Amino acid sequence: MGTRQSGRTGRVRQGVLAMAVAGGLVLTGCGGGSGSGVDRTSSDVGEKRDSAPMPAPAPALPNGGASQAPGEQGDEERREFAPDHLSTFALDVDTASYGFARRTLAEGRLPDPSTVRPEEFVNSFRQDYPRPDGDGFSVSVDGARTGDDGWSLVRVGLATRGESADTERPPAALTFVIDVSGSMAEPGRLDLVKESLGLMTDRLRPDDSIALVTFSDTAKTVLPMTRLGESGDGESGDGDGDGDGDGGEGDGGEGRARVHRAVDGLEPTQSTNLEAGVTTGYDTAVRGKRDGATNRVVLLSDALANTGETSADGILDRISDARREHGITLFGVGVGSDYGDALMERLADKGDGHTTYVSNEEDAREVFCEQLPAHIELRARDAKAQVAFDPETVEQFRLIGYDNRQVADDDFRDDSVDGGEVGPGHTVTALYAVRTKAGAGGHLATASVRWLDPDSRAPHEESGRIEAADLDGSLREADAGLQITAVAAYFADGLRSAAPPGGHVDRDLPEPVPATPSLAELSERAHALPVRTKQVRELTSSIDEAARLSGDFRHRL
Repeated sequence: MGTRQSGRTGRVRQGVLAMAVAGGLVLTGCGGGSGSGVDRTSSDVGEKRDSAPMPAPAPALPNGGASQAPGEQGDEERREFAPDHLSTFALDVDTASYGFARRTLAEGRLPDPSTVRPEEFVNSFRQDYPRPDGDGFSVSVDGARTGDDGWSLVRVGLATRGESADTERPPAALTFVIDVSGSMAEPGRLDLVKESLGLMTDRLRPDDSIALVTFSDTAKTVLPMTRLGESGDGESGDGDGDGDGDGGEGDGGEGRARVHRAVDGLEPTQSTNLEAGVTTGYDTAVRGKRDGATNRVVLLSDALANTGETSADGILDRISDARREHGITLFGVGVGSDYGDALMERLADKGDGHTTYVSNEEDAREVFCEQLPAHIELRARDAKAQVAFDPETVEQFRLIGYDNRQVADDDFRDDSVDGGEVGPGHTVTALYAVRTKAGAGGHLATASVRWLDPDSRAPHEESGRIEAADLDGSLREADAGLQITAVAAYFADGLRSAAPPGGHVDRDLPEPVPATPSLAELSERAHALPVRTKQVRELTSSIDEAARLSGDFRHRL
């Protein structure tokens, strides 16, 4: 475990992290990109660090207040600008908020502002950051002027190395926990889950294993851990409870056929006891745990829990040993027009995992071809980022999104404090609105990321810098990736502040980001983006629909 950063007690900061998933080739034929970077420095913990400044110690809490627990946010944290020069947060790669918002808009409704998380909008767009040679991250920092009274956007980009086609990975042992409650009978729920599982089963390798758990009012293991290449009639798991999962070898495909038969037999039944499903799922994963394999639980549900324990903390308390002792993490896949977004997100965050959302077969292919494979292996454990803004240069800064992933500044180098797990081929983007002091020049900010090696748990760090002169360019003429990031973040902020004609805006949400355009203006910017990929066209279409539904963009007074 690393040493705790010296200095006075740090306060939980409003941290922002928006990530763009770049699915690495791990299980299937999906690859990630690469590109040229900006100024960056690096070092490992234990080595002398001369090239990048250490983050400054945090000031004492005002009024003698105590810091909050990492990841928690109180009412006093709802402020527009952080009071000092440090921002610290845990990394995350969720995308569910953007997918759910797009589906809601396509159905002719504005999303509930409480379900809109800006970092997950940015998360959904791939970035062309440079890639490191090994595990861990590269760090890139850039930015541009917004043209609004000294405000700029600063982008901190983190990237992990992807996998090449000839890379040999360990086998995967995946326990799918499937919601078969009555609400899953709606088209686009259980039927989509079954299609997705069938697709994934056909793409996995013979030495990979799958277990299936279903839940409604109760939960049961439909299929114990089964090796897909099993050629006989026996189970792939050895069933003796020692967790080694020894079973049939070969690639005859009987195991694969058994999985397909179990998936085909899934039918919706009664109420939603999510607690029973997750608990049984982890029990099954522990029993079928394979030494030398990557073990994951994948929850597929609309997360509308109405029976048993319905809080994320209560559910996760029951599986804490499986998470901590065995390192089995949770990947949540949300479905349905009515969706328990908050519960699924908290389950994934506290379960050291990630969430995404699927609304159709195309989304399912994206998730099960790219996102899930990218979550199987790890490049970093307990990853945290800290950005130190130079108080001589920066007057104010605002972190866009990530309201529930803050970490106390002093906990950046406390490796016992939970961070995020990040897999191959991911890019992670933290976007800040920054107002510089008039006439100020020189150093603007230093961004650092700290993580634990996925195997040895040894801590490492990497840093990157940006100067005030790097903000001289206009956002409208900036790198295409930065422009798309800005439009996605502005879109999320606009949805948080938008109200349908005759409706009202929730004033408890964070204040709008400085220089946010109206939805009508944002639509024009989206149509003028320098690249027109499928994802950009979908983003533009969703912005157009939001502008139509809201009638206008209304800032809170």
